Amino acid sequence: MMQTRIQLSLLLLLPCLKLTGNWDTESILLHQRSNGGWPKNFDREKSLTDKQKKQLIADKAKTDTGFDNGATHSEVRYLAKLYLKNPNIVYQSACLRGINFMLNAQYPNGGWPQFYPLGRGYSRHITFNDGAMIGVMRTLKDVASNPKDYPFVDEKVREQCRQALARGLQCILDSQIIVNGRKTVWCAQHDEKTLAPRKARSYELASLSGGESVGIVQYLMSIDDPSPAVIESIQSAVAWFESAKLEGIRQVRKAAKDTPKGFDKIIIQDPTAPPIWARFYIIANNQPIFCSRDGKPKKKLSEISYERRNGYSWLGYYATDLLSKSYPAWQTRWAQDKNILTPE
Repeated sequence: MMQTRIQLSLLLLLPCLKLTGNWDTESILLHQRSNGGWPKNFDREKSLTDKQKKQLIADKAKTDTGFDNGATHSEVRYLAKLYLKNPNIVYQSACLRGINFMLNAQYPNGGWPQFYPLGRGYSRHITFNDGAMIGVMRTLKDVASNPKDYPFVDEKVREQCRQALARGLQCILDSQIIVNGRKTVWCAQHDEKTLAPRKARSYELASLSGGESVGIVQYLMSIDDPSPAVIESIQSAVAWFESAKLEGIRQVRKAAKDTPKGFDKIIIQDPTAPPIWARFYIIANNQPIFCSRDGKPKKKLSEISYERRNGYSWLGYYATDLLSKSYPAWQTRWAQDKNILTPE
């Protein structure tokens, strides 16, 4: 009954709501499902036709909700900011239901899946890919610690967020991959039960992530008065990033007329190039890997299909700011006696 009243209130108030920024507020509200979450990849800036509005109302019971590509936690942040500008009960209700959705989606071991309710296959795994779990945790951290930004959240919910964050932090620490007795970084996905590294799509193999792991370390660095376990986790990951950087090469786009896109990504030798990191590394030996949809790992970008080579991010300057800016500032504050980048 309560859910019905909320939806009725939404329908009555939608004509009065104004757009804020580039996002279409009406679309954001209508895309929220009855379970409190949002689907991924809808156009947040596009205004809806009357037909589309009616369809979204009819689709309220769908369970295509989760955290992939910023879904749900991005909408929660948006609605909270909207509420500060215009304290409307509709924004408050939608935001609270989104927060509750995030809390309900957490596994007992502290991780978050890619989609909730749980689906099949890799979407059930604890998902760091594309910042899914870290996006949820950063939002819950703001809810728990910034009452001025979320004035409508009561202390009971804030405490639930704090407990969820504690479980999430432990999950991060427990899932950090150990190789030859040393902690390294994380896989983009981890098993929801064993925490072991897991593959996702056919070309996203179980591996050490040079991309997603940066966001995890940045989150750990945002923790005030970090415990010895958190400090060790950060230091170990930073040491891995230093060891895994690729030097003397540069990825460029070369014009290629007889290709679908008219260009091709290639790797060239360049001694002046800044360090770059691979998206994925073999866990056992830190070998960068590239992969086509056949699931067979290759050592070189040139060895995989044109479609995957040019349709996915395989190399990037993922850890540049982490090593040059974030870590030095963190180390000076929290680990003054040990700079992992300049060991004695």
